[in-house]
Amino acid sequence: MDLSDFTQRLGQIHARSLWIELAALIGCVALAWALCRWFGRDQPKDSIWFGERTFDGLLFPLLALVLTDLARRFVLEFQPVLVLRIAVSVFLSLAAIRLFARVLRAVFPSSALVRLIERTISWLAWIAAVLWIVGLLPAVLAELDNITLAFGKTRVSLRTILEGTLSAAVVLVISLWIASTIEKRILRTSVTDLSMRKVASNAIRALLLLIGLLFALSAVGVDLTALSVLGGALGVGLGFGLQKLAANYVSGFVILLERSIRIGDNVKVDGFEGKVTDIKTRYTLVRAGNGRESIVPNESLITSRVENLSLADLKFNITTTIVVGYDSDVARVLEILCLAATVQPRVMSDPAPVAYLANFVPDGLEFSLNVWVADPHNGKDNLRSAINIAILEGLRAAKIDIPYPQRVLRVESLPAGFSQAADARL
Repeated sequence: MDLSDFTQRLGQIHARSLWIELAALIGCVALAWALCRWFGRDQPKDSIWFGERTFDGLLFPLLALVLTDLARRFVLEFQPVLVLRIAVSVFLSLAAIRLFARVLRAVFPSSALVRLIERTISWLAWIAAVLWIVGLLPAVLAELDNITLAFGKTRVSLRTILEGTLSAAVVLVISLWIASTIEKRILRTSVTDLSMRKVASNAIRALLLLIGLLFALSAVGVDLTALSVLGGALGVGLGFGLQKLAANYVSGFVILLERSIRIGDNVKVDGFEGKVTDIKTRYTLVRAGNGRESIVPNESLITSRVENLSLADLKFNITTTIVVGYDSDVARVLEILCLAATVQPRVMSDPAPVAYLANFVPDGLEFSLNVWVADPHNGKDNLRSAINIAILEGLRAAKIDIPYPQRVLRVESLPAGFSQAADARL
């Protein structure tokens, strides 16, 4: 159908036929909404099928599309159809937009690139819908078919490239959807360990994406046997230029499988100490207590020394030191130190805080206080500060001296006449 056919159909529409189409359209939309409302009563808010408000998921435009197309075919037996035809294209575009938007948001919830992809897909879908409504889409596709690009000795039309890209995108999005569904419905209930669930999710997603890509390439007519040459070139590239990148990816799966480092562990890597918040396939995120986050390549976690502070025991030790005068009561100081730690709500009672006379330093007696906490992610410096304030207040209340640093200056010789001049000034 071209633009003249659309104009002819528009001229055949009169008030009675228009009201019939509008009534059929309203009935289809109402039925689709009622079905979504009925089946989506107990669905979660992040459901791809139903969305947050039942009608903003994928199921509503799909049901409306099917019902409207059936109504269009039925009404077409008695009169020309225009409104229902427009509605079919609108619901088709809306279903495509919802598919990409919902799946990408579910798989990549915090990605800024997803917003750009959503807007691009929305513009393309609505432009295609308008072209199909006015009857210009076949002419545009014919023009795209006449535009060819040369790849070596092979010439490929622009239409084939666009259709192949669209097919690959749809297949890959569906693969991501299946992987996300498996992770939410199966892995979260059957795999309790977070690290194992992560590696299973990554493996399933990679496998489904590979299968989906192969299906998409086969659908657009690409000979899959030619990929063997690409695989050989990729292997050479991994062996030389991409060996570090490949090592990080392999190390990520090794870490997740061995579970030597798990999400939630407190680790120390190259002097940076914090909690493991996520293990990606290429790098691991470590967040310190002050909010700073370090991106550690997975290869570093395999080849270098890493202190896992949570591997043997989930308790975390915090130490503080204090120096008092030599004439202080040692037993009283130990009591004040332990009391200052015990009154802190975050300090564990088992094991209890313990203080020691650690050393004899030039300025006085050095004491060490050791406490244990179970929530180092809530911060260590803030707890150490509260303990130090309590220690200072306790020592001042007990009249225990905290000496200033003292240094002794010994003069072995003076210049001639210096002592006489000093005596004369005195």
